[in-house]
Amino acid sequence: MNRIKILGIAFTLIIVFLFYQFLDLITDYLWFESLGFVSVFLLRIQYQMILFGSVFLVFTSILYLNFSITLRLTRTFPLPFFRYQDTNQQSRILHLTSKVLSLIALAASSVIGYIAGSFAKNNWELILKYAKQSEFGFVDPIFNQDVGFYFFTLPFWNSILGWLEAIVLICLLTSVIFYFIRMGMGLISNNFKSIFTGPIKVQISILLAAFAFLIAFEFYINRFGLLWSPSGVVFGAGYTDLHSRLYGYWFMASLTLILGGLVIYSLFLSGGRMLAGIAGLFLIASIFSQGIIPGLVQKFIVEPNEYTKEEPYIKNNIKFSRLAYNLDKINVREYSGTASLDSNKINQNQSTIRNIRLWDWEPLLSTYRQLQEIRLYYRFNDVDVDRYSINGDYRQMMVSVRELEYEQVPDRAKTWVNQRLRYTHGYGLVASPVNQVTEEGLPDLFVKDIPPNKVNGMEITRPEIYYGELTRDYIFTNTSSPEFDYPLGDTNKDSFYQGHGGVKLDTFLKRLIYAFSFQNFRIQISSYFSDESRIHYYRTIEERVTKIAPFLRYDADPYPVVADGKIYWIIDAYVLDSHFPYSEAFDRYGNNYIRNPVKVIVDAYNGDTRFAIIDDKEPMIQTYKKIFPDLFVGVDQIPISIKEHFRYPLDLFKVQAKMYLSYHMQDPRVFYNREDMWRFPIEKLDGVEKSVEPYYMIMKLPGEEKEELQLILPFTPVNKSNMVAWMSVGCDSENYGRSIVYKFPKQELIFGPMQIESRIDQNPIISEQITLWSQQGSRVIRGSLLVIPVEDSLLYVEPLYLRAKTGQMPELKRVILSYKNEIVMESTLESGLRSIFGGGKSGFTSSSVSNTSQKEESGMQKILKLSNLADETMRKADSAIKAGNWKEYGELQEELRQLIQELNRNIIAQGKKQ
Repeated sequence: MNRIKILGIAFTLIIVFLFYQFLDLITDYLWFESLGFVSVFLLRIQYQMILFGSVFLVFTSILYLNFSITLRLTRTFPLPFFRYQDTNQQSRILHLTSKVLSLIALAASSVIGYIAGSFAKNNWELILKYAKQSEFGFVDPIFNQDVGFYFFTLPFWNSILGWLEAIVLICLLTSVIFYFIRMGMGLISNNFKSIFTGPIKVQISILLAAFAFLIAFEFYINRFGLLWSPSGVVFGAGYTDLHSRLYGYWFMASLTLILGGLVIYSLFLSGGRMLAGIAGLFLIASIFSQGIIPGLVQKFIVEPNEYTKEEPYIKNNIKFSRLAYNLDKINVREYSGTASLDSNKINQNQSTIRNIRLWDWEPLLSTYRQLQEIRLYYRFNDVDVDRYSINGDYRQMMVSVRELEYEQVPDRAKTWVNQRLRYTHGYGLVASPVNQVTEEGLPDLFVKDIPPNKVNGMEITRPEIYYGELTRDYIFTNTSSPEFDYPLGDTNKDSFYQGHGGVKLDTFLKRLIYAFSFQNFRIQISSYFSDESRIHYYRTIEERVTKIAPFLRYDADPYPVVADGKIYWIIDAYVLDSHFPYSEAFDRYGNNYIRNPVKVIVDAYNGDTRFAIIDDKEPMIQTYKKIFPDLFVGVDQIPISIKEHFRYPLDLFKVQAKMYLSYHMQDPRVFYNREDMWRFPIEKLDGVEKSVEPYYMIMKLPGEEKEELQLILPFTPVNKSNMVAWMSVGCDSENYGRSIVYKFPKQELIFGPMQIESRIDQNPIISEQITLWSQQGSRVIRGSLLVIPVEDSLLYVEPLYLRAKTGQMPELKRVILSYKNEIVMESTLESGLRSIFGGGKSGFTSSSVSNTSQKEESGMQKILKLSNLADETMRKADSAIKAGNWKEYGELQEELRQLIQELNRNIIAQGKKQ
């Protein structure tokens, strides 16, 4: 009875497991269908099932056959199961019968087959890439194979070889172990040799020979792995690899084939001494060919004359590393950096000057949160940089989306209806120019408030955010419960979803499936739902794109775009690989090839997702396009209003810049001696020394006719702080991806960021002012130091922010400018330019302070805004004290005190005006 219960429980657990596996497949199918990617889903599932079934059948069949042979050959040796006492109190041993052992063998074979199939199904991508592979068009310098061979064919061979070795090794080990167990009594006595005689020896020898032949093939294909060997002076095959290890692989492949043949030959000899001798010979030959001899070659042939021996391989490394990261397409230009600037030249470069970024994203995010989150449950996750034509003026903007974070909803309001049906979406965004501030030192918000105000160039008619970076929960729309849209004074504005996103719950069966899948039967029984209701899941940008195309790698930071009245997300997709010959790896996973051939666009309202190919010549994306023809679209199918917001990805630029630190050196001797190594500059950011991050900037490059969005980064030599070059890559359509490195003359001293930081620290006026602010209870935040190329000269700009020690809202109070030997600190950028270059008040046409007649709010508007802000801060303080968060309460009280003081100042000023 107990045995029956155990079997029943086991059977029930298996059924439940399979049931939920099936549910996952159904819900995934419905989700892919809602996006129009059913063919993508079915193709993947089809090949996963084929792989699982094939490997399961092969492993189970071969293992069971091997088990059966083993059982047959040991049937004369009974296997004791357990000892018991009969009715006469006599000790007896129960032996397992051959039938029971056969059933156990079948079960064990099936379990191992299932495990192997479960692992094998994950190789669906590898199989399809092999079948649909594309050529790269250039070959490696050693084996003359197209690079595509190493990306697609070699991994396939390795995978097949690994599975074959696994099954032979499992058969060999299980047979030997079983023989020792079942024949143990005989082996302990004088019959040890019996395992090496007769049919048992035949079985073991055949398995050993098969394993030897597979190892021989492994040595053969391991030759290709020398192309990314890390053992030489550079990454890739070096002198020792090609003059010792390569021959060692050939020798071991040949020797292992011979040894496999000798194993077969040993069948005709008595005893097992030859098998032991073969194993010993293999071990000794492997140690000598792969360890001792290469070590001797390296020490006595290579090291005494290393450069001469390694020069051709250093050239290979330089060439192929530059190919792998597109460094060979970088245009190098000379740049003096010392030309003189005056007020006329500054005015001639207003497109650059008026887009100098004065707001770092971290202090700006804190300010956005204080000014524009409006309610506790709204959240700005981060700040992104983009460009827009505002009233016909090409401007660089800081943008942040106002998402809904349900965790911030008060505990008493956290109900199932609120979480799943009512608090469903965020609302709108804020946007401000990178260089514009109000008189109070706050960002000049072009797009703000709820509902968002209208700005020519950033009109938003569909501000709801159903899909974003913080949309982690599944939700339902088009239910009988209205959704919270946005706060409206003391009340709330409600709405109903009008889009086509999510899966429509239009049948009883669908609702039942989702009730089981999400383990919530309210979906089935609640009166809130109708045939028009929709369920939205996989709503974050990262999980959405990864679910559709897991074979691509994605940028860490999707960014929002306003186009045609809607909000979209753009996330860059990369193809990576670790098999590019001679290319240095850029990460700890060994990846040594990267491209960005795809931009993914996600509709923040409907969740529509499009994978747009921007580089159809990239071989890996050509292969994926052959595999999934319905997944990708051409970039010509993307509206211009979205394409004009494509920008060169920061992550890719950082990888390329990192590799360029070494691989700008193309002379092999210079590279070998590391004579001209560069590094990312160091700056002092908020009191801490950090590497300078690349930054986007609208600017007119030297010799160009118009301004464009560029991604730039300066370089300094290793162990020095002066600047030697700066790198720029274009982001706008005509010059997208065009990389230029501007090199300074070696005989000129060009200040690097850290040298400017030191000069700022040594300036008595600036240091005195910073000390005074600190003594008054304010925290001084030093922003990023930006190097600004203007024609053939350089400006350095660093913003200073002030924040109360208990406050959360930094204010931009000063801008530090440096030009040649001059350093000034002024309240505005144009004041600083005027201090350095003169020109009077009308000397500069751009202003970082908002134009009072056009941009700034009236006195009464400002008073109302501060009043509303104080009211909201008071509400937050009440919530904090109710939650027992005294630290947050104290910070909010200090912030409230500052707001009241600011409000009083504005009321007095308004009274004087009247």
